Amino acid sequence: MELKDAVAVVTGANRGLGRHLAAQLVERGAKVYATGRRPGTVDLPGVTPLGLDVTDEKSIRAAARTASDATLLVNNAGISTGTPLIAGGLDAVRLEMETNFFGPLAVTRAFAPIIEGNGGGAVLNVLSVLSWLHPAGLGSYAAAKAAAWALTDAAREELAPRGITVSGLYVGYMDTDMAAGVPADQKTAPAHVAAQALRGIETGLPEILADEATRHVRQSLAASPNPA
Repeated sequence: MELKDAVAVVTGANRGLGRHLAAQLVERGAKVYATGRRPGTVDLPGVTPLGLDVTDEKSIRAAARTASDATLLVNNAGISTGTPLIAGGLDAVRLEMETNFFGPLAVTRAFAPIIEGNGGGAVLNVLSVLSWLHPAGLGSYAAAKAAAWALTDAAREELAPRGITVSGLYVGYMDTDMAAGVPADQKTAPAHVAAQALRGIETGLPEILADEATRHVRQSLAASPNPA
């Protein structure tokens, strides 16, 4: 997909990776709707701030009406509560699933007909190495991201006949607020991840693996869990 003159909607663009994705899209000549639950928190030059709460259907529909010229959707908004599945509070587990799975699903359902009507385009889902690796302490996040991996693969097949490519961005720890407690030498710069993501969209990669740890885990999925 050509990003120059594309019209992108980037969810969760007020900080972290979303902010870098929005900024780099502007640099490449795209028109960018940069969304946040509170649009006043979006202060990037060159973007159009747009209110969008991915857990609120009314908010999603309103954003879709405003961004009716969209050709690219970046499902970046997400949360991590650090909640285990068995010992953790069920409300927190539900919140992660609502935000990290049902949110991207609802936004994609709203924008797919718009992108198709504008001649086709692309969807990028920001996922995680924890789509494939499921530590107990982050069980709710991993479960939601695993579900979002399935969403990405199924939506790719469903939307391909409508002229829409669907890519997944898989990454380990980034130097953002979400990974504030992780040592710096274990984190990837979000600007670097954003650049890889946009190159992947341009070339139509179905899976964009942003760091060595993610590439290693992805490759290990092909190995037998019970070697002879």
